[in-house]
Amino acid sequence: MKNGKVKLDVAGHVAVLTLNDPQALNVVSVAMLEDIQAALDALEKPDSGVRCLILTGEGRGFCAGANLGGGISGKPGAKDSDAGDVLERWYHPILKRLRDLPFPMITAVNGVAAGVGMSFALMGDMILAGRSSYFLQAFRRIGLVPDGGSTYLLPRLVGLARAKELSLMAEKLPAEKALAWGLINRVHDDDALMEEARTLAAELAAGPTVALGLIRKLYWNSPLNTYDEQLELERQSQKVAGRTADFGEGVKAFFEKRPAEFKGE
Repeated sequence: MKNGKVKLDVAGHVAVLTLNDPQALNVVSVAMLEDIQAALDALEKPDSGVRCLILTGEGRGFCAGANLGGGISGKPGAKDSDAGDVLERWYHPILKRLRDLPFPMITAVNGVAAGVGMSFALMGDMILAGRSSYFLQAFRRIGLVPDGGSTYLLPRLVGLARAKELSLMAEKLPAEKALAWGLINRVHDDDALMEEARTLAAELAAGPTVALGLIRKLYWNSPLNTYDEQLELERQSQKVAGRTADFGEGVKAFFEKRPAEFKGE
């Protein structure tokens, strides 16, 4: 990427998007957001071949939040400042693109995931964390409210009481406790984290990509829908999945008692 704040590596059908400002614990800057946009442009090309994405951070931390000194959070305390506008212009487009990816996304959380860095971490369909990592709703420490979609995601992941506790108290949530609370999916030893993430990504990338993308969409929409609306969305999604070559291969493999060989089509 042109600013060097993100690295994108693609091997086979798996892409690894690495936040790359390790000396600053990968704090989010304008340059990093520009690089993330460019990386997503590459990933979303029809010929990219990518069927699973891993998001992680370089060095000792996943992401320590926004770069408060880089102008991305507006002018602190100024009456004419609009930190909400910064969110709308810079963060929301990226978060929505991550939500709408047509393939699964894994976040491999190494070290700290604080502030909006925690929000990015929670975008994973599968959230893996190193044993020494931790999560922190740091916003109240600087007089701001949680953002990056965390007030949407947290109550749905850990319940309202724990979501409010995390945001109001701004206390570190260690990986093991995050797992016990249901915030994340798996905890691994630090030195095994990326290997485990790649193994999981390879398994997902070998799956029926269209169906997996539709599953993502179903669960993102589920909290917003009535039961009847969700039934209808399932019907529409099943119609699409049922027309894929992968569905035909899956049924054939079932009757032939062999592993299916999905092509993502």
